[in-house]
Amino acid sequence: MLNRVILIGRLTRDPELRTTNTGKSVVSFSIAVQKRLKPQNPSDPDADFFRVTAWGQTAEFVSNYMSKGRLVAVDGRLETRKFVDNTGANREVVEVIADNVNGLDRPRDDAGEGAPASGGRPSSAVAPSADEFDPFADQ
Repeated sequence: MLNRVILIGRLTRDPELRTTNTGKSVVSFSIAVQKRLKPQNPSDPDADFFRVTAWGQTAEFVSNYMSKGRLVAVDGRLETRKFVDNTGANREVVEVIADNVNGLDRPRDDAGEGAPASGGRPSSAVAPSADEFDPFADQ
C-alpha cells in the first residue's frame, strides 16, 4: 500500500510555528493548488486548498524561509483526524503531513535594497514575477 502526495501551490497565509510540550517543532500552513481546467461557472474557485503540517527541521525551515504567496512543492502523505469541536459536533479533517517542503520561487524584497526579505535572508535584487521566473537562469 502507498500513501504519497506531491503538491505544488502557493501559501495562502504565513506558516504558524509552535512547539509541543516535548519540545518538537510543528508548523501549520495551507496552500492553494490551481486546477488544471478553469471552472465553467466564473464564481466557482479555480484552486483547491490543502492544509499542511510539517514537523522537526522541516517545520523550522518552512517557518524561517516561507511566507504567504510563496510557491512551494510539498511532498508527504495524507492523514485524517477526527475531533469534537466547541459546539459538540464531530468533525473530520484530511491534511497533508509534509516530509519535505521546497521553495520554488524567490522571496519578494518589499523592505528595500539589501534589507532582509520576508524569509529573513538578505537580498540584493527584487524577485521576478511568477511569469518571469526561470529556475535555470543561474546555470
